Amino acid sequence: MKKVSYLNSPIGVLEIVEQDAAIAGLYFSKHKKMPDCEPTAPASGAEAETPLIKKTKTQLEEYFAGKRRSFDLPLCLIGTEFQCSVWEALKNIPYGQTRAYSDIAADVGNPRACRAVGMANNRNPISIIIPCHRVIGKDKSLTGYGGGLEAKRFLLELEEETLKTARK
Repeated sequence: MKKVSYLNSPIGVLEIVEQDAAIAGLYFSKHKKMPDCEPTAPASGAEAETPLIKKTKTQLEEYFAGKRRSFDLPLCLIGTEFQCSVWEALKNIPYGQTRAYSDIAADVGNPRACRAVGMANNRNPISIIIPCHRVIGKDKSLTGYGGGLEAKRFLLELEEETLKTARK
């Protein structure tokens, strides 16, 4: 059974979905969800506050406060083999750095699959934790993002600022 909770964040309300004792979704309010990842609200209409959801909220709050650079949460990735390989590659992009779609295509062993990487990136069900916001155009331009370009810009600037502060 899926459990759902919400977190108010600096970039809007985030919907956290837990399934089978793992995080299966982290969505923005305007995020287009995959059909097989649609959350099922608890019958009572109340939010779920499981230990894992509480841990997820804590880690996200630490991230937004500039105190966390990576997440330590069990994830439930629901997608094709190619999508899952892209999402795994995204998890390897270091905090505060960016990669182009072509870089990710090369990382998954298919350098000509830039468009397919873009589609897999677009279908990432666990935003922020699987950092699809760190993928930008080859020309360094910001490209589409489920939470909108302003949210993507915010996340990239947050990480950049956190790193600058740490160097001082």
